[in-house]
Amino acid sequence: MSSLVAYEDSEDESVDQEEEGGSASAQSGSCEESQEAAVWNYSKVACLQPQSCFDRETKYCSSRTVQNKQFGDAAAPLILPEPLGKISPLQTLPDMPQNFSDVLNPAKRHYTVPSGIRPYIPKRQRLAAVETVNPTEQVQGNQTRESQMLSNVSQRVKSCLAHKPGAAGIPRRLLMSLGGHQGPVNTVQWCPVPHLSHLLLSASMDKTFKVITATVRSGRCLRLYTCHSGAVRDACWTPCGRHFLTGSFDNTAVITDVETGEKQHFFLLLDNQFKVMCAVLHPSNPEVFLCGGYSSTVKAWDSRSCKVRLYKAGIQQTLDIVFLRGGVDFITSSDCVSRDSADRTLIAWDYQTTAKVSNQIYHERYTCPSLALHPLEESFVAQTNGNYVAMFSSQQPYTMNKRRRYEGHKVEGYAVQCEFSLDGTILASGSSTGSAHFYDYHNVRMLHTLRAHSQPCLCVSQHPVLPATAATCDWAGEIKVWH
Repeated sequence: MSSLVAYEDSEDESVDQEEEGGSASAQSGSCEESQEAAVWNYSKVACLQPQSCFDRETKYCSSRTVQNKQFGDAAAPLILPEPLGKISPLQTLPDMPQNFSDVLNPAKRHYTVPSGIRPYIPKRQRLAAVETVNPTEQVQGNQTRESQMLSNVSQRVKSCLAHKPGAAGIPRRLLMSLGGHQGPVNTVQWCPVPHLSHLLLSASMDKTFKVITATVRSGRCLRLYTCHSGAVRDACWTPCGRHFLTGSFDNTAVITDVETGEKQHFFLLLDNQFKVMCAVLHPSNPEVFLCGGYSSTVKAWDSRSCKVRLYKAGIQQTLDIVFLRGGVDFITSSDCVSRDSADRTLIAWDYQTTAKVSNQIYHERYTCPSLALHPLEESFVAQTNGNYVAMFSSQQPYTMNKRRRYEGHKVEGYAVQCEFSLDGTILASGSSTGSAHFYDYHNVRMLHTLRAHSQPCLCVSQHPVLPATAATCDWAGEIKVWH
């Protein structure tokens, strides 16, 4: 029996033609039909090949003549050439093109791929897709994910943004109680940007600080930051609300991105004993900040050039720093107390010249763990270990007002902080007894006392937008929001 497939350069082709006989026209007609049938069946199988193999094998097959003998009405099975012998000739795909030109046209090769077969994509197309599509999609995804924290606005805050802020109120009822810190929470602070003021920053002795959404009934932690290897003693927002400034007992101060949690600037305080107790931004130049701690000097850093400016005080440690109006002068509090008076307890500095303006501001034998500047008037207050808050003028010679003394809370050696409301009418202070106290700034009268915590309450932060809303934190690591 002769072969069913013959090639033009084969010797069997002439033998078959002599045995069969017939006219040359009949042979050419059957040859053309068999060529079309072979190409049709071959195109069905070739669709299973990769694109590069498809083009190569098509050229290989087109250079040969294929014949298909007929046995009655049924066509004999087609035997494929040797290069495609590994693929079964019975593998066909639906919706095939109607002519051979569609097979060779790449624009019309849209076939249905059977299950289990993954279409081949050339390497150049894969690389082009990665360069053109994936980076854009990735950037859009990152922007959506990163901007979610700073784009979502609390409905309670949004309803108050359109209205002119009224007089500050006194919080009286617990809104929520938040935990999560494993150590004492040194400070809590609302974001200063009005539409982001639902974000609450907390810094703890457990080496972490957090951002919490705390103006809804179910507050939750949005992000936990672990940028320090020591206790985070102080933290504050930048005016834009996109970065934090934190100081730690690991002798470092860090500026951190709110969204990504990455360190934007890292400042290592070369003095091994310089454990940061306080860090404050310059009011008119946020790129500059001051750090004080277990050192005899106060350091000013410029985050743009990393230049350092030293203020030599000759003291053991700096407890707190506050800039006065305009940032020309600033006040530092220290633990330097003599037997008869508190010499150098409060020191006024000239920011530009690094010179001491005055160190004879407070003469009582108590240290001052925290300071606060009045938002409107030319005055500032100092929390003292004498269990009262003293008021001073913010203009030279920084005299103390002896007739204004805010009493009723306890300090007892804890770093209890005090803070003014946005309109300056209410002064709030924590207490070593766990209570939060609210005073009328003008008549020095205690307005209300919140039984907030069972452990010492270290900080009371009043909300800048929502009236009668405040956050408190305590020595046990608990944070509460009141309204």
